[in-house]
Amino acid sequence: MSQGWIIAIIVLVVFVGIWVGLYFFGKKMQKKQEAQQEQMQAAAQPASLLVIDKKRMKIRDANLPKVVLEQVPKRMRGSKMPIVKAKIGPQVMSLICDDAIFDEIPVKREVKAMISGIYIVSVKNIRKSTTQEDDKKKPSLRARLLRKQQKLQAELKAEEAAKPVKKGKKK
Repeated sequence: MSQGWIIAIIVLVVFVGIWVGLYFFGKKMQKKQEAQQEQMQAAAQPASLLVIDKKRMKIRDANLPKVVLEQVPKRMRGSKMPIVKAKIGPQVMSLICDDAIFDEIPVKREVKAMISGIYIVSVKNIRKSTTQEDDKKKPSLRARLLRKQQKLQAELKAEEAAKPVKKGKKK
């Protein structure tokens, strides 16, 4: 064999090793995310809020409590997050929103939301009024991809629920 083939085989083996490693890492992270989502849904409480403003901004610029800023990993402090400024009762608060529902939240309208701590889990419009602008607006690429991701995850959960559960052998 020539030296070129040996190098190509080594490079191919390294790429396959990296791919397999990322596959298992991704599976582990997906399971962790699903567990966190279940905890968030369990702790969620309904609240009526008036949305004042919504933006994607850096978490340190969002006027969140110091306790929240301390708990955020350092690599996430510089990234932009969906932040909603809302009036809940007499208080005006900054809340972190789920990426999947950020585009659905109407500005300067009252909504019914499920809130877990300072995190908005889901939103339901109370007074839904459609305008001609809303009807003409084409969904962005991000919104279409998020919708497709949610649909595929729902299908995956349905398939996993349909699978029979395998029982381990007893010793």
